[in-house]
Amino acid sequence: MSEIAKQPVPNHTQRSVRSFVMRAGRLTASQKNALQTLWPVFGIERGTDMLNFAELFGNDYPVTLEIGYGMGGSLAEMAKTEPQHNFVGIEVHPPGIGNLLKLIQQENLNNIRLLDDDAVQILKQRIPDQSLHRVHLYFPDPWHKKKHHKRRIVQTDFVNLLADKLKPTGLFHMATDWQDYAEHMAKVMEQNENFINTSTSSLYPYIDRPDFRPVTKFEKRGLKLGHGVWDLIYQRAK
Repeated sequence: MSEIAKQPVPNHTQRSVRSFVMRAGRLTASQKNALQTLWPVFGIERGTDMLNFAELFGNDYPVTLEIGYGMGGSLAEMAKTEPQHNFVGIEVHPPGIGNLLKLIQQENLNNIRLLDDDAVQILKQRIPDQSLHRVHLYFPDPWHKKKHHKRRIVQTDFVNLLADKLKPTGLFHMATDWQDYAEHMAKVMEQNENFINTSTSSLYPYIDRPDFRPVTKFEKRGLKLGHGVWDLIYQRAK
């Protein structure tokens, strides 16, 4: 057994997570193997130390942070398409983490690193100010019941935190298939003086899906069923 394989698998189930709900899911044998052998290579262990992206990736390429990458297909595709761009993904769902690690190996990607802790705490404790080129939040939990709207991650405090972490003119890109959540996102963002909407319409805050965001299997299925998808990109004010 290799030295990498001997290292312990990170525990993804015992710590409380505040920005996402931990959902149970069975690991396939290949996902479990990926967690055992590849997490020590591409995973960032939990802690409170500030990350140094230049040391982490060995270069000074722009950095995109993706919050909640699901099964990781779209993140892997973006990393493959943009090799001179670094990606940090946050996810707490073990099958998704294992699946993305498999894709990283299959595509021979070296521009992705992974975190498995609460996104808000990571932003507060581990992401340096003005260090991110883009932040992606694709199809987050919509908490569709009105009494649960306060649990939505896109809130004023969260957006202010992102403003600190993005470089001037950096981008915050959101996508959702819930119109009510899209309207909520737009309302929160339009009230924040730290961001400027990139939509060319003064009346319509949404944009067409940009080329750099792949269409996910989940999204394709929804589109076939007639579901809408709303993209919003806001630029950090200088």
